[in-house]
Amino acid sequence: MKLNFEPNLDYQLQAIEAVCDLFRGQEICRTEFTVAHTVTDRQMKLLFAESDLGIGNRLTLHDDELAKNLNDIQLRHGLAPSSTLVSGDFTVEMETGTGKTYVYLRTIFELNKRYGFTKFIIVVPSVAIKEGVYKSLQITEEHFKGLYAGVPFDYFLYDSAQLGQVRNFASSPQIQIMVVTVSAINKKAVNNLYKDREQTGGEKPIDLIKATRPIVIVDEPQSVDGGLSGAGKAAQGAMNPLCTLRYSATHVDQHHMIYRLAAVDAYERKLVKQIEVAAVTSENAYNKPYVRVRKVANRRGIISAVCELDMKTAGGVARREVTVRYGADLEQTTGRAVYSGCRIGEIRVERGNEYVELQLPGSNQYLEPGQAWGDVDQLAVQRQMIRRTIQEHLDKERRLRPQGIKVLSLFFIDAVARYRRYDVAGKPVKGEYAIIFEDEYRRAAKLPAYDTLFQDVDLIRAAEEVHNGYFSIDKRGVWTDTAEHNQSNRDNAERAYHLIMKEKEQLLKFETPLKFIFSHSALKEGWDNPNIFQICTLRDIQTERERRQTIGRGLRLCVNQNGERMRGCEINTLTVIAQESYEQFAESLQKEIEQDGCCFGGRLEIKNADERRQVRTRQAMLDSSSECQASGDRMKHQTTYRLHFDNEKLIESCINALQKAPPIPTNRLQWRKADIAIGKAGVEAAAKALAATVTLNEKDIVLPDLLTHLQERTQLTRRTIYRIVTGSGRLGDFKRNPLAFSDLAEDAINRCKRLFIS
Repeated sequence: MKLNFEPNLDYQLQAIEAVCDLFRGQEICRTEFTVAHTVTDRQMKLLFAESDLGIGNRLTLHDDELAKNLNDIQLRHGLAPSSTLVSGDFTVEMETGTGKTYVYLRTIFELNKRYGFTKFIIVVPSVAIKEGVYKSLQITEEHFKGLYAGVPFDYFLYDSAQLGQVRNFASSPQIQIMVVTVSAINKKAVNNLYKDREQTGGEKPIDLIKATRPIVIVDEPQSVDGGLSGAGKAAQGAMNPLCTLRYSATHVDQHHMIYRLAAVDAYERKLVKQIEVAAVTSENAYNKPYVRVRKVANRRGIISAVCELDMKTAGGVARREVTVRYGADLEQTTGRAVYSGCRIGEIRVERGNEYVELQLPGSNQYLEPGQAWGDVDQLAVQRQMIRRTIQEHLDKERRLRPQGIKVLSLFFIDAVARYRRYDVAGKPVKGEYAIIFEDEYRRAAKLPAYDTLFQDVDLIRAAEEVHNGYFSIDKRGVWTDTAEHNQSNRDNAERAYHLIMKEKEQLLKFETPLKFIFSHSALKEGWDNPNIFQICTLRDIQTERERRQTIGRGLRLCVNQNGERMRGCEINTLTVIAQESYEQFAESLQKEIEQDGCCFGGRLEIKNADERRQVRTRQAMLDSSSECQASGDRMKHQTTYRLHFDNEKLIESCINALQKAPPIPTNRLQWRKADIAIGKAGVEAAAKALAATVTLNEKDIVLPDLLTHLQERTQLTRRTIYRIVTGSGRLGDFKRNPLAFSDLAEDAINRCKRLFIS
């Protein structure tokens, strides 16, 4: 399959023009130089000469001309004009899924056509994005040669073991595109880029690069720059760039903004898939002390954590976010005895090592932001999420397959071992996620609704073939959890990404059975497939930025079997299966978009004038205020009352009331589905389907001391309470949902007491 690229999309052309117009007035130039090597000091010198020439970029515009061009572009696009040209960094913001990579690659060819620039370096934050950019160069090569009269160009991935490519980069007269990860250029002490090398004629590769004055393109600069330390930003500067073009959907430092296609614009113009959320939340699951860490903070030396706790409220128990500090007694904080003995210990806020110590009777737990303790059976919830993902997938497959569209689904998981393990002999063994998936896939395949999808299909074989994982791969070919912190881990990641990118188009074909993809971190960024229609987050989304990056994997408009882009909301809808309410999902998504500089308009509360009512005062009561005061004075003295009532009749009444009380609700999951609309007013979630519930049978509930609890809240003796609860015949309800039963019994007994007293 070949993906077809559309060359005339207005918003992409506007982004390209914005960059090219920076150099309006620039003559077509070629900088000529040769590399000479002196025998005495072995240091590289750059001399202008007429033989053995190399080609570099040269800028003839003055700063004031660049500044004027910059302001003209900003005014054209409604952006705040820069008062001065403080740097050579220029920012292009484009929402994920709108063709950011295509735009900056085509910008390279347009800059060459207009001004003769030939040297370009694309700096990326990770191996995943590096492989993604390289794949994009491969699949667009024919397209760009068609648009630009067959102009010759070379592109390569920087490899410290093949530094001859750098010399060719410097000396070739053709367009040269180098793709490099920031980790390969920002460590001078151990980096071959900064050492004299025989492969480059004895010169330092970095000096050859500096001599070309490359145009540096930074993909995802918020991840490349290196945060507060700025190591990545310094490495970019060390290449002596003519200018730096920064492309992302989620900029942190915006520098000189020259084009912006924000999330709101992309959604309103239907340039990306619309989003809906199938949200699962637990109900009546308050029988264990639950703690989820949301975030930790150090503000002016005061260290705290925001935790989600089950709080006692006037209306019962509700899950709320609470700010806690070291030593907090969670029983007092929540007002619930189920937290007895639970305290907050050490809170660590060091970046990359954040956690909260939860001190429990007999043990301690260490929770990172996003992690929870004491929640409902997580694997049971994840099974329901996998089941729902399969259902959503099959519903779309049944509808879109006749239109030539293959449906793909993506699972983000918390650990590779939960999908694929290895036995003592090193042989792969299915993990719990893989086992659950195959069980649920076979179950769904037998449903009458999907008969047409599974005619003459071997379900045993099909259930194994439709799913696979993309994870880092070590030298033995074993999947592993790795972050790209060192060269060995980067090598592991590269093996996986090379395989992923190689199969990108194959995944879109009906002939390829793979439809469900499991990944840990490999697909977090740098990989997009236009036909991802479902994203299921089996791991916690820890930050709003991570939420937006996760969603971004499925935002691209889909393609059919001819590689043609398909448009329309009735086709392009991304379903996110998440373990949170859709209201919370929408709120978190809006926070992330607002952090990127989008200012949403406030939604005004409009009231119906026909519902206005006039409230009249009771004048007689106001006039008799002195009499009320005198009556209060007479009654304020303490009075002691002694009440007598029949204890046996009270017990009988309480038993009868408890027997007739409503059924005890079981712990359950509730599914609700909503459309997520991103507009000028903000991110809104609109429910679109009736709620569906799934019962959970929790087996690890610790039963509280029911008699003590009711004794404290009813002031009856333990013997009396024992007779009431055993006489009711409802102790089975207590075992299934102790919290709900305790509240029910407390309410029934106290109501009977009030009736006897009155």
